[in-house]
Amino acid sequence: MSDIIRLLPDSVANQIAAGEVIQRPASVVKELVENAIDAGAHHVDVLVTDAGKTCIQVIDDGKGMSDTDARMAFERHATSKIREASDLFALHTMGFRGEALASIAAVAQVELRTCTDDAQLGTSITISGSKVEKQEPIACPKGSNFAVKNLFFNVPARRKFLKSNQTELSNILTEFERIALVNPDVSFTLHHNDTEMLNLPAIQLRQRIMGVFGKKLNQELLSLDVQTTMVKLHGFIGRPETARKKGARQFFFVNGRYMRHPYFHKAVADAYENLIPAGEQVSYFIYFEVDPANIDVNIHPTKTEIKFENEQAIWQILSAAVKETLGRFNAVPSIDFDTEGMPDIPAFENSPYSLVQPPKTSYDPSYNPFNTGGSYTPRRHTDWEPLFQGLEKEHSGSSQDGGEPFVEEPLPEQEFEASPTLYDAHPEEKPLEKATQHYQYKGCYILTSVKSGLMIIDQQRAHIRILYDQYMTQMENRQHVSQRMLFPDMVHFASSEIPVLESIMDDLSALGFDLSSLGGGTYAINGVPAGIEGLNPETLITNMVQTAIEKGCKVKEEIQSTLALALAKAAAIVPGQVLTNEEMNNLVDGLFAVSTPNYTPDGKSVLAVLKEEDLEKLFK
Repeated sequence: MSDIIRLLPDSVANQIAAGEVIQRPASVVKELVENAIDAGAHHVDVLVTDAGKTCIQVIDDGKGMSDTDARMAFERHATSKIREASDLFALHTMGFRGEALASIAAVAQVELRTCTDDAQLGTSITISGSKVEKQEPIACPKGSNFAVKNLFFNVPARRKFLKSNQTELSNILTEFERIALVNPDVSFTLHHNDTEMLNLPAIQLRQRIMGVFGKKLNQELLSLDVQTTMVKLHGFIGRPETARKKGARQFFFVNGRYMRHPYFHKAVADAYENLIPAGEQVSYFIYFEVDPANIDVNIHPTKTEIKFENEQAIWQILSAAVKETLGRFNAVPSIDFDTEGMPDIPAFENSPYSLVQPPKTSYDPSYNPFNTGGSYTPRRHTDWEPLFQGLEKEHSGSSQDGGEPFVEEPLPEQEFEASPTLYDAHPEEKPLEKATQHYQYKGCYILTSVKSGLMIIDQQRAHIRILYDQYMTQMENRQHVSQRMLFPDMVHFASSEIPVLESIMDDLSALGFDLSSLGGGTYAINGVPAGIEGLNPETLITNMVQTAIEKGCKVKEEIQSTLALALAKAAAIVPGQVLTNEEMNNLVDGLFAVSTPNYTPDGKSVLAVLKEEDLEKLFK
């Protein structure tokens, strides 16, 4: 039997390695910019064409490479960062595996121009699919200039499954932001299709964060600084009142490297327990400095998963540091008593909460209770009579002078049109009469009679179900009415969020939002959909962009559905809102006019039926 085990060619091995190291254009940007940082660059320019699918160019002013190093840099496991296994426990550089450039050259066409500080001529080398096509001396400035063209040109299956340009550009910006946040002493620029998207000069850390995410974030951050023999922590955490459900900026860095760490995230979340509402999060930028020998970064080729030797102890330090910072800056919110709806007790003179003002008190200085021999006659207090007359009128329910009694009108709510073919699709669950009397339980549920028993409807979910279908119809027909704002609101987006926002701008316009760019990631909200008065348009748009990022912006229909659901949840009535019988009738009518009244768009139950036989069993 002949031998069948053979050594793979380097080109094939490089393509296999590229599957883990180079997953998308953002991976190329990450590896090349990190190499520039390791080379001591003070300025890095990134130029991207077609979200990196056509070309990615990274220019730095680092120390450059000789002609021999330029050729060796593209070999597998060739690196200047380590020499032996013990160096893995004393890493101070971003890269060390020696796989990035070899993997990039295996799936793209690469051109490198580089020159060292003490050389008169530099080197130009061209590689396509791991094959060196040309190498020659060339005049070029100090540093390195990488141009990666036609990514995955020889791996059509991988190129086919790349996402849209907006999604790939968003991923590039995300990787770029992570590197910029941890290297504030390095200046960066980023251009996409000859348009400048980011220009970050070398500056202090707090200003770098504001340069990436906007100046508004400066008011939300508290400084954190703790030093122990085991770990040094510094950075910023958000104030409790700035918590939000989506869009929180949360970053961990260790020894100048971005990392994901759910265990440490829980330490921060626990420190905010009982300070922020459940389900909301705050922003934080926390930097760890530990002995390289106590961590292991060689877990995954992306190097975002890091193991700590003293993980539990660092967890305790981190949690205590966050709590101490919140206490030091008095960030724990004080108790604010709500005086709205104060009982009508005339406790204070001229109080706005008192319906009836107390009479003015008076005294007689000549009165002496111990003087029994005089002929003192006390004054009669006739001022009480008008008071009793006012109370009499109030309790009688009508005015004696011909006026009408005061009737408190309910707050106007969303009106629903009843369908002429109401309940035809659900005859077994329709109320016994169209104008039946409904009952509300604790401002959350509507109780109504049906043929089979008692129907219980969650009023908020029912409203979400109705509004969702309305918004979907309006987006599909482009018929939503936009209401102009007298004073436009401002909303700021990070650079990584702007491509996603631009990709859903047509859908936002279809909903009724009118946004105009002011530059620097700031947009003016000139118009909002009619019927959402009282809601914060900045929060609505931010949540919809974050939802679109989470969903991946795969297809237009999915984005429309996501946006319609987010807007419906924001505009729906809240639990505890008291409804009149007419409003409950409109809500029930509108619910059964939709095609699927039983469930919300995200699969939650809207109604339940307590059967008549079950009711009878309760009273046996």
